[in-house]
Amino acid sequence: MIQADLKRKQAQRELSFAERKLLADMRTSYAEAEAALAELDLLKSSADLAAESLRLTTLRYQGGESTVLEVVDAQNTLTLARNAYDDGQVRFRTALANLQMLTGTM
Repeated sequence: MIQADLKRKQAQRELSFAERKLLADMRTSYAEAEAALAELDLLKSSADLAAESLRLTTLRYQGGESTVLEVVDAQNTLTLARNAYDDGQVRFRTALANLQMLTGTM
């Protein structure tokens, strides 16, 4: 009887620990997904601004008011901004997948 009681209490402690760990992991994953989504909005804005900058720089170049070096620089800036946005999408999707894995929703 005492042995069974000890095993039951141990199982309850292990279950309680597993529940707390799962809840902590879910909170962490949710916070990560939320942060990644907020970052994604900023990265999208940055990429949009870089695209507009390239458009304006190209127009200035066509009007003779800008150098080809400025156009190339604007192109490089746009490429970097788009790459950062793509990286942000990967971070968000990974965080979302981790959260879905913990909650069992796919």
